[in-house]
Amino acid sequence: MASTGPEVDAARSETGGAGGLVRADPTRSIALAMIVISVLWRAQIAARGYLAADDYVLITQSTESALTPGFLLTLYNNHFMPGGRLLTWLVTDAFGLTYWPYVLLMAVGQAVLAIAFYRLLRVLLRPSRLLLVPLGMFLFSPLTLEATSWWAVGANMLPMQLSMVLAVGAQLKYIRTRRLRHLLSLALAVLLGLLFFEKALLVVPLVFLFTVCFFTDGGPVRAVLTAVRRWWPSWLVLTALVGAFAAAYLLRAESSLRRPESFGEVLSFLTQLLGSTLVPGLVGGPWGWLGAGDGAPVVAPPELGRWIAWAVVAALVVLTVKRDRQATRAWVLFGGYLVLVATMLASTRLGSVYSGVAGGVPRYVSDAVVVAAICVGVALVGIARPTPARVEPTDGEIAAPQADPGPTEEVAVAPTPRTEPAPRPVVSAYSSQAGVIHAEAPHDPVPADDAPAHPDPTPDPASAAAPQPATDAAPATPAPTPASGREQRPPTDWLRPVPERYREVVAAGLALLLVVAMFGTVWTTSRYSDEWSQKFGRSYLDTARIELASAPPGTVFFDTPVPGGVVPALSWPYNLQSRFFAAAGSRPEFVHETENASVLDGLGRVQVATIQGSSIVPGPQEGCGYLVAAGQTVRMPLDKPRDEWFWIVRIGYLSSADGTAVLRLGQGSQTFPVKKGLNQRFFEISGGGDAVELTVTGLDLTLCTNEIAIGNLTPKPE
Repeated sequence: MASTGPEVDAARSETGGAGGLVRADPTRSIALAMIVISVLWRAQIAARGYLAADDYVLITQSTESALTPGFLLTLYNNHFMPGGRLLTWLVTDAFGLTYWPYVLLMAVGQAVLAIAFYRLLRVLLRPSRLLLVPLGMFLFSPLTLEATSWWAVGANMLPMQLSMVLAVGAQLKYIRTRRLRHLLSLALAVLLGLLFFEKALLVVPLVFLFTVCFFTDGGPVRAVLTAVRRWWPSWLVLTALVGAFAAAYLLRAESSLRRPESFGEVLSFLTQLLGSTLVPGLVGGPWGWLGAGDGAPVVAPPELGRWIAWAVVAALVVLTVKRDRQATRAWVLFGGYLVLVATMLASTRLGSVYSGVAGGVPRYVSDAVVVAAICVGVALVGIARPTPARVEPTDGEIAAPQADPGPTEEVAVAPTPRTEPAPRPVVSAYSSQAGVIHAEAPHDPVPADDAPAHPDPTPDPASAAAPQPATDAAPATPAPTPASGREQRPPTDWLRPVPERYREVVAAGLALLLVVAMFGTVWTTSRYSDEWSQKFGRSYLDTARIELASAPPGTVFFDTPVPGGVVPALSWPYNLQSRFFAAAGSRPEFVHETENASVLDGLGRVQVATIQGSSIVPGPQEGCGYLVAAGQTVRMPLDKPRDEWFWIVRIGYLSSADGTAVLRLGQGSQTFPVKKGLNQRFFEISGGGDAVELTVTGLDLTLCTNEIAIGNLTPKPE
């Protein structure tokens, strides 16, 4: 009979091509297809949009700064994000103010994150096609759309999500193997997140909750004490890392803590965050969006959709808990992480002008999607419980005492003769019975209830030649045989809690709900894409570039803010045109005073400028207005007072000779040249008050004016 060793399997895969790979592991093939579809779809959504709000500020700061440690470590809106600053600086230095490099970076980040999450599911969960459910939830959740389309969000959130996945995976491997290199991986994973977003501090309690909920038994106090005692090296490493980071961050940061104005504000926030954003988002919602200018839209779910989403999630929790009590711990983990997120948001976002919409912003809970997907996977499939064998140190490693990783299912194993192995390093080997996968196996083993009815009796030459290690913890078991085209299913019937006469109906209902959730996700994502594609900033910038390129020589501008729909006024001074256009290539010529000023209107078109604001009341001299002789100072009341601020002044005058003049507004004053004849002058002034004073100097100079306006530049009506 022909052998079925790894060489033959590899040859079959090569000769079978893609079809052979699909038949060998259909779950992996479907997962990879899902990853490719999600990355391409999200990249297409991102490409329909453009830069927005904070993106322009980050790009401007990168344009104005050299690549120095001081620049990288500068906080942005109290956020510590040297990694994001570095990437933005590199893109700006190479490409200027353009968008496609950021789309590419977000797509690459999403692909890396998706692959890492799939690998985590394969290692953490029992082999089952049901792991495609949490994978699909993570890949296509509308709650993560901002992280894959808006650069300012993705630069923070994608690395944090990757940090969560890598840290959980590293802790899982350390629990199973006790190899010290996994502690290093754990520390590096958390550090990766902290270099992009200080919120990655939540990765540390996530790792602790993950360990307590899934790898200890007993009540809460016993579970916590067990986790601390068994895996104290992890907590020592993480505590040292968090302490060092917190000390460095707090030295630079201002306190972001705010006090909510009332209990009602907190309750409204939590209702919005959980009821309108998170729960609907986990099942394909919110199905409706409310535009927020150039920024990402906020959720606007229909009332019926909210209640249906809550019913679906509640049914999932009840069904999984009835099926497997271990699912209870999964939901406890998810709930515990939500408490951390909600507490952090409530203490930093409430009590501000944005309190009313803070709970409807999906990016605030996009990290919770990672935890939700992991917990749903555990609740549906269960954790692969390895039974550790004897572990001996390898080069550069220190053996640690083996500890029970947690409760496992009892499996009857037929005794086999013990064979003394030849002297060699012994790595961890894990039981593959009852749905338990061994942690280092290249293929998923076949459980007893999934084995072929007539297995091929020909032994694998490689496994037959290798001696079997003996352990002191349990009778030796045969080495697991790689599954060829077969996968493990969870050992228990998934619909076991349901009475048998209702199982077909329930199964059909669950399948229908899954299909409805998929269509809901497609609808929600498409509506988000439509909202994200409407970018006023892109239109403004494109129009301004064309207008500036065709403007006649001598066209000058005052440095005024761009429209608030492009860069919010709260971002001052980075909303000024001089800074906005710094990396754009076509930069206007800015002046502090001129005879003829131009202005970019709200659409980015070059227009003749005038002043909108306060004007002097008409003067007493008929045909002149206010007559100002050389050496005299004349006071001219304003029709509306001006607050202390930076203003633009326009004065139109008739002068008998050349000279100079000084205009005063409160404590501010500005000197400007006077030319003979009928002229005008625009200039900047800083001050405030209800009147101006004008003094002129010059030989035989008299000046008439009835046109002095103070305010902001605006296009002159045609």
